[in-house]
Amino acid sequence: MPEGDTVWQAARRLHTALAGRLLTRSDLRVPRFATADLTGRTVLDVTPRGKHLLTRIEGGLTLHSHLRMEGAWKVYAPGERWRGGPEHQIRAILGNAEHTAVGYRLPVLELLRTSDEERVVGHLGPDLLGPDWDPATALRNLLADPARSIGEALLDQRNLAGVGNVFKSETCFLVRATPWLPIGELPSPERLVVAAKKLLDANRERPGGSRRIYVYGRAGRPCARCGTSIRVADQNDRPTYWCPRCQSGPLG
Repeated sequence: MPEGDTVWQAARRLHTALAGRLLTRSDLRVPRFATADLTGRTVLDVTPRGKHLLTRIEGGLTLHSHLRMEGAWKVYAPGERWRGGPEHQIRAILGNAEHTAVGYRLPVLELLRTSDEERVVGHLGPDLLGPDWDPATALRNLLADPARSIGEALLDQRNLAGVGNVFKSETCFLVRATPWLPIGELPSPERLVVAAKKLLDANRERPGGSRRIYVYGRAGRPCARCGTSIRVADQNDRPTYWCPRCQSGPLG
């Protein structure tokens, strides 16, 4: 489940494989951009912005992609077998003499002018893993609607960028509040942005997506803090995990 940490890792892999190298292969398999040819252009950088990936290319172009739930970028060496999924799931191929990056099941893929990037990422709040991180602005955004549940506020990328369903549950656990608690009722709400930042910083360097998890996906298993069984319920059609003893507030 791609969130800020895994998107950051994907950007680093793509940047290492592509940046500073001339494209010798370009294939965008979406109808709107199927005729676009990027071969002969140099990739300048690959930058994450929340859950978005911006691949900047010589000539003032940016390839914007978003992984959502199922998307993935894989990087292969020459002659290496592609293992990211069947051929019909490939949406993009960017290759140079040393590496080939293949985008699988990308729900969002568009080519735009680099000067127009704000059109696709300008709505985002401060990026937890980006150079624009601003905890004061993030907190102000979160508290703009005090009646909104903590879980909903954390998932709104306009408040702060990078938290998905996993880190929603994990952040709530760290601040000892259930995800259904109205954010205006949380004592010392600045703890939310501190906890979210701590979680993404700690997990972005962990290899292979091996996140350090306290509650997510652990329904029925004992809480690492108190031993009570972790519970799960839906919040806006997303599975949400919490410890009924360690976390206070309304229950799902």
